[in-house]
Amino acid sequence: MSDLLTHDEYKAIAADLDLPKTPFVDGKFRKGAGPMMETVNPATGKVITKISTAAAADVDFAVQKAREAFDRGEWSRAHPSERKDVLIRLCKLITRRKHEFAVMESLDSGKPVRDCQLIDIPETIHTIKWHAELIDKIYDQTAPAGDDALSMIVREPLGVVAAVLPWNFPLLMMAWKIGPALAAGNSVIVKPAEQTSLTALRLAEVAHMAGVPRGVLQVLPGDGPSVGEPLGLHMGVDMVSFTGSTETGKRFLRYAADSNMKEVTLECGGKNPAVVLEDAENLDHVAEHVVNAAFWNMGENCSASSRLIVHKAVKAPLMERVLARLRDWKTGDPLDPANHLGALVDADHCKKVTGYLKGKALAGGKAKGNFVEPTVYEVKASDKRAREEIFGPVLSVIEVASTEEAIQLANDTSYGLAAAVFTANVRTAIRAAREIKAGTVTVNCYGEGDISTPFGGYKQSGFGGRDNSIHAHDQFTQLKTIWIDLSDPKDGDDVG
Repeated sequence: MSDLLTHDEYKAIAADLDLPKTPFVDGKFRKGAGPMMETVNPATGKVITKISTAAAADVDFAVQKAREAFDRGEWSRAHPSERKDVLIRLCKLITRRKHEFAVMESLDSGKPVRDCQLIDIPETIHTIKWHAELIDKIYDQTAPAGDDALSMIVREPLGVVAAVLPWNFPLLMMAWKIGPALAAGNSVIVKPAEQTSLTALRLAEVAHMAGVPRGVLQVLPGDGPSVGEPLGLHMGVDMVSFTGSTETGKRFLRYAADSNMKEVTLECGGKNPAVVLEDAENLDHVAEHVVNAAFWNMGENCSASSRLIVHKAVKAPLMERVLARLRDWKTGDPLDPANHLGALVDADHCKKVTGYLKGKALAGGKAKGNFVEPTVYEVKASDKRAREEIFGPVLSVIEVASTEEAIQLANDTSYGLAAAVFTANVRTAIRAAREIKAGTVTVNCYGEGDISTPFGGYKQSGFGGRDNSIHAHDQFTQLKTIWIDLSDPKDGDDVG
């Protein structure tokens, strides 16, 4: 907790911010060709600043500069240790500005500053540093080609990568993408969500200060039709890495098919189950994880456990503990570090979430402005609150009578991003983890693994690759086979 400042200190930082207002292209801030866009603080409804947005012409220019930078080779062909040194300098600069980044992120997104300070900023730094440290430790391969040949399998950077970001973790999701993409030697163009552009623009500026060459990291704020679609369709973009809704993710697959068959990786939605079986131990511990899984970041989290599938034998005592734990989750001013929950990202999203607040709730069920109380409903498995991704602080509780029924319900979804299983039986835990169709299954806890483990989903939760771990490096590179003939030419037939 030592990194947390006081409410007054955070407000003072907010009042003194010098906010970026234009796209960052070719090493500097430049006015975009698109209209001005208001950046609104969702907690207050007040305009923070106005940003000059990008348009298709800016996309063309940024792609051109990204390609020129890639072809120059000062980054793409630099020794891996040189890229590592630059990225570690970037981490040091972020650390020096950690309070500024935390406040900007909170103002822009409505996230509690305590989460920005204690989770998002440290994890952003850790992600970039982890990938930087990995650069000069990845070995390529040789294949068993026999005595007369040498075959080398090498990774090469893809070229120009477009990273399209969500609004729920703006800075951390940017790090998940630029960490491995820059480490591999690519040029990266970032399209932040239109609601949350500020920290992406600041990070690009700081990266340039750290020594990332001009054109290698650029940021184009704007909406989907003006920036996202032109990037997806651009013949000069070699890859799109997208995090966001499943519906939008599918568009990038179509854009790839309609353009140059660029590489596409998608990390999309989830309707993730927390499965509590009848032999689950320490229900206080289970309740702590269930509440955190459902309501952390106001439920605006693709891996949130928004379905609690609980055996009838332990439902009553578990729910008593879940509802008691909710009392500690205070909702209010995101800049007050005493608050665990802030505002939803904007009025449109808040309206969508409040549309699910129907009927008698076990807890919560009310909204004021863009603030929604943490809400719990007991529902049938067919209820839309148990089937649709709400992306808000709404937990649906479903009772089951057996382990088999619990696993069947866990898989009864078009998504497959994450799941949690709570049981005292190791055999049951392993069986459930294998049978649940999800990219990450945690046992007796909620989480996503860590930077060393791949993160992504089954079914409509993901496509084409994984974030985090060494596997993230693979998706930002091409594999090339180099085959060298070592046979003695004298052994061949004479010519002539």
